[in-house]
Amino acid sequence: MARFEHTVTVAPLDRGWFEEAAGLTVGLLDASREGPDGAVLLADGRAVDGLRLLKGRHLQPGARYASTPEAPEKPASSEAAPAPEPASGPVAQAVPVSEATVLREWRPSRSIEVENLMEDASFSVRTKIRLRDPLTPRALELSLSGHNPKGGSLYRFSGRGKADLAAWWAAVDRLPAAPPAARAPVSGKAVHRLGKARLTVTPRPAEDGSWRVSVVLGVRGRWLLRPVGAVALFFARGAVTRSFREAVESAAEEWNTALAELTPLHGEALRAEIADALTDPDGSEVL
Repeated sequence: MARFEHTVTVAPLDRGWFEEAAGLTVGLLDASREGPDGAVLLADGRAVDGLRLLKGRHLQPGARYASTPEAPEKPASSEAAPAPEPASGPVAQAVPVSEATVLREWRPSRSIEVENLMEDASFSVRTKIRLRDPLTPRALELSLSGHNPKGGSLYRFSGRGKADLAAWWAAVDRLPAAPPAARAPVSGKAVHRLGKARLTVTPRPAEDGSWRVSVVLGVRGRWLLRPVGAVALFFARGAVTRSFREAVESAAEEWNTALAELTPLHGEALRAEIADALTDPDGSEVL
């Protein structure tokens, strides 16, 4: 099995703020209701941006949601723009993509589970996400599967992952000199006919209060691909290692950027900020 490992330093996330923000977000959605044309309205009457109810009762198991279609942009001038010439050939045919999210469980005090299905003529991907103890999140579980309706086993894959948030907080609450957690709080695996991959993420505190996060990726070929993959990896290991490190470094940069943009608010001020983000994420609403 090929093994790749890289460690990065990231800014720490305040647990108290995270759990407060999660609880307020769940509370806002739990108090929402169905509005005209399937719009999802918060308690203050504002619509959640980009979300509408297609079928079922809002926040009840089996409720089906979809994204709100974007309104077409208005022309800059009153003069009618010439109609574009129709394209020809196979490239001109846009492949329709359908996507919908089904609520499987909504119990804010215990568990929330949603299932997303995205498909077109050539591919179908199903994703399930479960959040345990949503008001003070303890674990996030994800599973996915995909296939080509017209293809064989080579066009099928599956994956599963889990983020044990309780174990994560315990790992970063250790003393900097203490050994890292024996079990990775975040893990995932992917399976394909030709190979398997396993990913683990383990944090530990640094002396300056930041987090040192170690990411480990293991890849193993299956069936007849094992000897072939071993030879290919012998020649390409350097390039694969660089690509893996660059991906981990990029993820760390995105994490640090996202944390730098988080609001330091608490209480009602934080609740109002989250409500604004749900209803007007671009901040385009005129006050």
